[in-house]
Amino acid sequence: MTGHVFHPGHHDLHGITVVLETNGPQMFVGRFDSQDEKGVHLIGVSVFDPVTSTQSSEEFLNRTRRFGVKVDRAHYLVPLTSVLQIRPLGDPE
Repeated sequence: MTGHVFHPGHHDLHGITVVLETNGPQMFVGRFDSQDEKGVHLIGVSVFDPVTSTQSSEEFLNRTRRFGVKVDRAHYLVPLTSVLQIRPLGDPE
């Protein structure tokens, strides 16, 4: 359902597991909590960093889709200035 807000008064993505791409090397996968002037708040976050990872971003996302989010951080705030794209984990790239 496009435009349906699961929790009235919250962002459309509230509670949905998303892929958040940044203008830096890191990518984050976690449950979208909220967005405000500080940035995007994610819960139960897995961090992909191509500098330290032995897998590609595609392999990371495929593994996450298959086995679930491996939580690296309970909460993470991504500054709005760093956000390039946010999409549900289940959506194609």
